[in-house]
Amino acid sequence: MNMASVSAATDAASVVGLESAGATALTPAILSSIQLTDMLAWVAVAAFFGALVLRWQGALEPARYLATGAWVTFGGFWLTMVPYYYYEMQSPLQTILALAALPLCAYTGYLLWGGRDSLFLLTKAIAFMGLIYLPAETIPVFRAWLIETTAVQTHYGMELLGHSPGLSEGANGYQSRFNFDSDETVTGRTTYIILACTGIGSMAIFGGLVAAVKAPLRRKVTAFALAIGVIWFLNLLRNVFIGLASPWGWFQQDWLVSFMVTYMGAEESRVSFLVAHNYIAQSLSIVALLGITYLLVKIVPEILEPLEDVLFILTGNEYDLLEALGADDIRADGGSERADSER
Repeated sequence: MNMASVSAATDAASVVGLESAGATALTPAILSSIQLTDMLAWVAVAAFFGALVLRWQGALEPARYLATGAWVTFGGFWLTMVPYYYYEMQSPLQTILALAALPLCAYTGYLLWGGRDSLFLLTKAIAFMGLIYLPAETIPVFRAWLIETTAVQTHYGMELLGHSPGLSEGANGYQSRFNFDSDETVTGRTTYIILACTGIGSMAIFGGLVAAVKAPLRRKVTAFALAIGVIWFLNLLRNVFIGLASPWGWFQQDWLVSFMVTYMGAEESRVSFLVAHNYIAQSLSIVALLGITYLLVKIVPEILEPLEDVLFILTGNEYDLLEALGADDIRADGGSERADSER
C-alpha cells in the first residue's frame, strides 16, 4: 500500500499546474486516462466499504476476498497515474510512488487473503480517505470551489509579498491562473491552481486515519481540526512559493539549468518551476506529513495501529509503535486510561 502517494496525491504530491503565457491543454490520452482513473478509484472505494460491511455482518471469508480485489484495483488506479506523473508533471517522486503502489497494494491484498485481519483497519482508513477525496475530484461544483478559493487565497499571499498579478482563467477552465505579464517576468511562464494544490489529498489521508480508528469523539475532532488547519497553512505557503518561483526564475541558475536540461529532459524556461515544485516543495511536504503525524499521535495515538501495518507491508517486520511511544495503555475498545479522565 502506498500511503504517501495517496496524497499524490501526497501533498508531497500536490501540484501547481504549469503553463506558458497561454494555457496548455491536457492531451486526449491524458483525459481518457483520467476517466479510467476516476472509475477505478470509485470501484476500489466501493469495494473497500463493501468488504467492511461483510466483515461487520460476520461474513469474514467473503470480506477478505472482496477486500483483496479492492486492494488490487486500488493499485491499478495508481498505475494509471504513472503516465501523467512522468510525462505531464515530470515528477520523479510521484512517478516512483505510483509505480510502487501496484505491487504494494497487491501484497496487501495477499496478506488479507492469507488471514492478516488487522489490515481491515487500514482498509477502513483508505476507504474513508477515498470518501473524502473522490467527491472533490469528481463533483464539478465542489472541485471548482476548492480550486478557485485556493487561488484567491494564494493570490492574497502573493500580495502580502508585494506581487499582485491578478487572476484569469487557467487551462482547467477555472479562475485560477496568476496573470503575470510574460514580457516582464524572467521565464515568461506562470502557474495556475489545480485540485491537488488545494491540499485535499493530505487532508483526506489524515481524515481517513482519524475516522477509521476507535477513540473518543472529542479527541478525534480535535485531531482532525488541527490537521486541516496545519495542512491549509503550509499548503498556502507552498503555493505562494511555487507561484512566485516559476515566473521570476528563482532557480534559473546556469549550472542548474544545464543539469536539468541535459540530464532530466526539462525545458529551459521550466527549470525554476520543476526545482521549486518537484524537488523542494515535494521533499518538504514529506517532512510536513511526518510532522503532522507526530502531532496527531499526541492526540489520537490509536492512528499508530494502521501505520504499524503499513510498516509491516513495507519491511516485513512487526512493530509496536504504541509501546515505543508510551501509548500502550490504549484498550481494545478504543479508549484509554488517559481518555477516561477527559470525559
